Amino acid sequence: MNDVWSYSLLIALCLPATWYYCYGIYAALTFFYHPIQPEPDYHPPITVLKPICGLDNDTYENFASFCRQDYPDYQIIFGVHNAQDPCVTIVQQLIQDFPDLDIQLVISDRIIGTNFKVSNLANAEPQAKHAILLLADSDVRVGSDYLRRVIQPLRDPAVGVVTCLFRPLTRGWVANLEALGISTDYLAGVLVANRLQGMTFALGPTIAIRRAALEAIGGFAAIADFLADDFQLGYLPAQAGYKVVLSDYIIEHVITTESLTDLFHRQIRWAFCTRVSRPWGYLGLIFTHGIATSFLFLIMTWETRLGVIGLSITWLTRLAMAWIIGAMFLQDRAAKQLLWLVPLRDLISFGFWCYGFAGNSIQWRGRRMRLLRNGKLEPWEI
Repeated sequence: MNDVWSYSLLIALCLPATWYYCYGIYAALTFFYHPIQPEPDYHPPITVLKPICGLDNDTYENFASFCRQDYPDYQIIFGVHNAQDPCVTIVQQLIQDFPDLDIQLVISDRIIGTNFKVSNLANAEPQAKHAILLLADSDVRVGSDYLRRVIQPLRDPAVGVVTCLFRPLTRGWVANLEALGISTDYLAGVLVANRLQGMTFALGPTIAIRRAALEAIGGFAAIADFLADDFQLGYLPAQAGYKVVLSDYIIEHVITTESLTDLFHRQIRWAFCTRVSRPWGYLGLIFTHGIATSFLFLIMTWETRLGVIGLSITWLTRLAMAWIIGAMFLQDRAAKQLLWLVPLRDLISFGFWCYGFAGNSIQWRGRRMRLLRNGKLEPWEI
């Protein structure tokens, strides 16, 4: 009887995972084969806000890609906490290299909350000249058509926020391992959520937001203590009645993870962040871990064909989703070259998911923080 219950439980987990993988493929096909049609004459003035802290790989080239936009009217404001930050020299070089572009550097040590990135944004925002703000992380790189493409959904006055997918850029095997999970798992989940219920959150690398929508949620001060500031910048405007749209433009996101320790801290931070932002959604992720559950099912049914059949179907659909989304649509190099590592990467992700229930301490930018139940951060005190 115990075996029957165990088999039933594992089948109940494997079947939804297989359905999820198939639906992920469907969500990707419908999204990428129905792109947003651009309107050439739509180019409202934009202010790009870039919070910066420390150097990433190819920082100058990442920043310069925003200075080479085929767009008639935009400004870029870099916000940094410390005048001694190495990024300051790079921004000053950009100002010299692109003299015709409106580039400003705001250096301010004003802190409005425990999330220093949001403080940098809040300190830069008063210098913004335009009604549309585009928040872009320091470790992303874009093409010259980026602003024209990302801004298109805002033609609809009901749209308050636009966000977009990203393609990892990596150096080293640890970064490749992380990228494999991003392009074949995390972003697949974004596409599924977008198809099932529409976007009610935003993704950090790029967030275009109307200033009116930002003011409606209380400005940057409203999210200054949250770890998942990007999630809140989509969630809160959606709660206020604005639409959130996923753009079909794919940016490039530089992954700087160099060690297994860095990988652990980043993955645990994301796991904790998801758990407190969407607790029931985090629990429901068990139905997406088909690699792990089908492997357990195989072990429990070792002497029968049932386990082999269950594992084969689950793994084949998982690999198909990984290839279609990560390699074919996102054109991620890690997904193309390391597809055979997806099962191992999923098992690692399953371990992180399990650990995500266990604690609330995170390491972020050299600081140890405590994550509260409401998603806010507080300094860790011994």
